[in-house]
Amino acid sequence: MSDTFTGRSGPGMLIRAALPAIPGVNSLPGIKKTGVAYEELGLAREPVVLERGAVDAYAELCGFPIKDTVPLPYPHMLAFPLHMALMSSPDFPSPAMGMVHIENSISGYRPISVGEAVAVTATVGQPEPHPVGQAYRFLTVATVEGEVVWESTSTYLVRGKRNPEVTWRSDLAEVEPSGPVFPLKADLGRRYAKVAGDYNPIHLYPLTAKALGFNRQIAHGMWTKARCIAALENRLPGSVRVDVAFKKPVFLPSSVAFGSLKHLDGYDFSLHKRGSDTLHLVGRTTAL
Repeated sequence: MSDTFTGRSGPGMLIRAALPAIPGVNSLPGIKKTGVAYEELGLAREPVVLERGAVDAYAELCGFPIKDTVPLPYPHMLAFPLHMALMSSPDFPSPAMGMVHIENSISGYRPISVGEAVAVTATVGQPEPHPVGQAYRFLTVATVEGEVVWESTSTYLVRGKRNPEVTWRSDLAEVEPSGPVFPLKADLGRRYAKVAGDYNPIHLYPLTAKALGFNRQIAHGMWTKARCIAALENRLPGSVRVDVAFKKPVFLPSSVAFGSLKHLDGYDFSLHKRGSDTLHLVGRTTAL
């Protein structure tokens, strides 16, 4: 099942996503989860022209150089509203609030130029058992005039019934920090929200983060991935896959230390809390 996405990203989308988790409100028509059986849910959006101002703002915030092509993770900005709309659908079984982004894989098949019109589709299938709940994989495909130029898989965890018989393996290797170090200001989440449209309260202020169980606000996982890719950007080929697993959250403000190690087809990399064994992210690049 696939429909056309006609909404917009922003705080309103997060409010709608939160409604199914509010007692009483979650029984209202259009918000109540239907419990219908489905094989796949999907949404598509019409081609969006990648504008210079938006691309440059994202590149500057994430550490990429200003170029005539967009940073590898940038199409996720087009995909995120589709993900949120799918999670907010009455047909999607789990409330969006509480879902945790645990893994992300991006494949860029060629550089995408500023000014190109990119169409995006996103689909999600049945949940998979996870040791501490269930996981959903959201597949996003970006095309330019019918050519597939970019794909990603975002895996989200819904904590619930434990499944001790289930294993969740990853072959991503931790790399010791070797530099550079990135100092992160307290307002990073708010600045990223403006360019990405992800206004999840856990990223904005200490008060809003505490309301959802965090000591203070945390950095967006996709910002941490983007910052790591930016650190390797001048060493990556034009066709590349980048896989990451998100580990411990990055509390703001803080400083994080990057490390990378060359392997046959690319790089292994990690992000740690500066001066600590706390691991925030592990990843790998692979030439395609």
